[in-house]
Amino acid sequence: MHAFNDLDPTTQTELEAAAFRRLLNHLDANKDVQNIDLMILADFCRNCLSKWLVSAAEERGERLDYEAARQHVYGMPYSEWKEHHQAKATPEQLAVLEARQANKSHEE
Repeated sequence: MHAFNDLDPTTQTELEAAAFRRLLNHLDANKDVQNIDLMILADFCRNCLSKWLVSAAEERGERLDYEAARQHVYGMPYSEWKEHHQAKATPEQLAVLEARQANKSHEE
């Protein structure tokens, strides 16, 4: 049995990529989990994952279109996902997110 850091870099990257694909599949299978819920609970959402992909591409000298990254993360064009799966945020959800963000800015 290996510690993760003891694995060679290629294997680490392959495992991280597999875990990321599994995360995307999990999110796809749980479309009822709204982005605002993810933001409230984990401080990231599907849009964040899309932005992280674009940023990772830029770090490697590649250009990745944000909408293309979103389509990869959402498994369909964002506008389609939004139309079929995104519920309107409740006032309660918005208040919790706002409070979370306010607390976060006070910590910095």
